[in-house]
Amino acid sequence: MGILDFFTKDKKEKLDKGLFVTKQSFFSRLAKAVMGKATVDHEVLANLEELLISADVGVDTTMKIIESLKKRVEQQRKVDTSELNSILREEISALMIQSNTIGEKGDFSVPSDKKPYVIMVVGVNGVGKTTTIGKLAYQFKKSGKQVMLGAADTFRAAAVDQLTIWSERVGVPIVSQGMNADPASVAFDTLSSALTKNIDVVIVDTAGRLHNKVNLMSELGKIKKVMQKVIPDAPHEVVLVLDGSTGQNAIEQCRQFTAVTDVNALAITKLDGTARGGVVIGISDQFQVPVKYIGVGEKMEDLQPFNKHEFVDSLFSAE
Repeated sequence: MGILDFFTKDKKEKLDKGLFVTKQSFFSRLAKAVMGKATVDHEVLANLEELLISADVGVDTTMKIIESLKKRVEQQRKVDTSELNSILREEISALMIQSNTIGEKGDFSVPSDKKPYVIMVVGVNGVGKTTTIGKLAYQFKKSGKQVMLGAADTFRAAAVDQLTIWSERVGVPIVSQGMNADPASVAFDTLSSALTKNIDVVIVDTAGRLHNKVNLMSELGKIKKVMQKVIPDAPHEVVLVLDGSTGQNAIEQCRQFTAVTDVNALAITKLDGTARGGVVIGISDQFQVPVKYIGVGEKMEDLQPFNKHEFVDSLFSAE
C-alpha cells in the first residue's frame, strides 16, 4: 500500500466512524420500515417518507426521493425491499451537489491562478466557525500552502482571541485590530499583507451575529467591496459554516445566509456523535450549494473535504 492509499484509507475510516451514529439510527429505522414486506408498496413508501424526514433529510428532498421511488415501482411493477439500499444510494448521490474546486485526490488544494486564494467564512455563533477556520488553516498549511488569517469578527472579543489562539496553535500569521474595529478595514489589511508576503490562502472570519438581515447583508457586502479594492475577484470562496447536529436549524440558517450573501460552499460541522447526518443530504439538494467540508471529529485532521460518493458509501455500507 502506497502512502497516498494509506491516507485515503485513514480518511475513509474517520468518515465511517464519524457517521456511525447516523448510520445506526438510519438502518434500524429502515429495517422497521420494511419489516414483513418483500416488495416496496405504498405502506413501505409511507414508512420510508417518515424515516427520511425524521433523519433531517428535509421535507422537500424527502418528497423528491419518494416520488422517484414511486416511479420505479410503477415502471418495474415489482421492487424488492432488498433493493432499497442500492436504490437509495443512487437517488441520494444524484441529488447531492459536489464541489468542483476540491483537488482531484480530495485534498486541500486551491486553484493555481488565484494567489492569494481568498476564503470568507460566515455563520452564526456557536456552530464551530472559529474552530473550522483553525482546522482549515491547519489542513492548508499541512498541504504545503502559506496561510494567513483575518480576524474580521470584531463584534465579540472572544472571537478575535479564539482566532488568535488558533493562529498560534497552527503556526500561521493573523491580522487583527481587536474588538470593535471596522471589519472591512481588517479584511483590507489582511489581503494587503497577504499580497506583500506572497501568501497562498487567506481565510477571513466575519461576524456571527448582527441585529438583522439588513445589517448582515450590509456588513458582508462592505467587506467584499473593500476586499475587491485589493484583489478584484475576491473573495473566491464564501463558506457558510453550519452545525450538522442541529438538524432543521442548520437548514434554516442556510436559508437565511444564502438569501443575503453569495454563499458558494458549505462546511458542516459536528457530524460525529449525532443521528442527524442526513441534514447534509437535504442542505446540498435544497440550496444547490456544494458541501465542501465536513467535520467528523474534534481533532484538526477530522475536518475533511467532502466527497458525496464517500459520504453515501459510509452511510449505506453494510459494515
